[in-house]
Amino acid sequence: MDHRLSPEHEELRRTVEEFAHDVVAPKIGDLYERHEFPYEIVREMGRMGLFGLPFPEEYGGMGGDYLALGIALEELARVDSSVAITLEAGVSLGAMPIHLFGTEEQKREWLPRLCSGELLGAFGLTEPDGGSDASGTRTTAVRDGDEWVINGSKCFITNSGTDITGLVTVTAVTGRKADGRPLISSIIVPSGTPGFTVAAPYSKVGWNASDTRELAFSDVRVPVANLLGEEGRGYAQFLRILDEGRVAISALATGLAQGCVDESVKYAKERHAFGKPIGANQAIQFKIADMEMRAHMARVGWRDAASRLVGGESFKKEAAIAKLYSSTVAVDNAREATQIHGGYGFMNEYPVARMWRDSKILEIGEGTSEVQRMLIARELGFAG
Repeated sequence: MDHRLSPEHEELRRTVEEFAHDVVAPKIGDLYERHEFPYEIVREMGRMGLFGLPFPEEYGGMGGDYLALGIALEELARVDSSVAITLEAGVSLGAMPIHLFGTEEQKREWLPRLCSGELLGAFGLTEPDGGSDASGTRTTAVRDGDEWVINGSKCFITNSGTDITGLVTVTAVTGRKADGRPLISSIIVPSGTPGFTVAAPYSKVGWNASDTRELAFSDVRVPVANLLGEEGRGYAQFLRILDEGRVAISALATGLAQGCVDESVKYAKERHAFGKPIGANQAIQFKIADMEMRAHMARVGWRDAASRLVGGESFKKEAAIAKLYSSTVAVDNAREATQIHGGYGFMNEYPVARMWRDSKILEIGEGTSEVQRMLIARELGFAG
């Protein structure tokens, strides 16, 4: 299977690579340490069309595909993951549900501004008592005339409290099936709706220049027309969204893994010890060779899953494999890059320190490594 890029995709890769090194790299370190959201960088990404990459031109998108989004995410994450996750969440979690399941009116209202980066969208799935058990949703939405009345809370929601956040798509229980199981639906809640409260940003280990918050809903009223897709289909919808999101997160993780290689090669050539560059030592060379091998195979994995997605083929197993492997690789490469840098790898002024802090969440977000193994086993025919 040939995963070499087309001329168009390669041009996109070079453009984002240049943007990441020339625009993101000089600014992101200070923003990261101050825990500040990179508004200026996000505006520039919007002008470049990155938020509209996989969406049709009729809605303000670039008419590209999920492979294009993955390419952009990988190149951004080679330099910084906070910027990359802002794009990933804005596209695959914020805008994609509306694109896939929204009415024509919902698409016309929201997608042009989401594609331009004027607004960011968020996806309110995870709950404080839920975690990996997404089917255990406790947030409720009760119909009252022409409105939904929403009560509950969500946690760890990316892009949910920025100055340009326009909406959060919330999963909520809207009824019960005959057997008592919950009917879970997805509902669009615009920012600023009365009763919708956004908490202060979390104090996080990593991704410190991205926005992550807890949300609360107290008798929040939105029109019935804000239902996204069919009532009771919210669970199936977010499973589809998570499958696609795993491809995107895998591309991001691959970028972080490759960024660790980039920084380690540069440092190993510049850093001298015992009268020679440390890169002259075979022990260092072998470490970096293994890091490059892992990043390369992670790239093959996410591009394979993306190609299947774009081609309309089944990709659930391949997405889970790619996400599981690439997140493991990102953690491994970040650890080795820090070791190669020695004491300097523990200093926040060096990018590998940021990469080390950012890597661990990749084994947790968009489904933990344990969940990925469960999904792979199910696709192989095991019950449970």
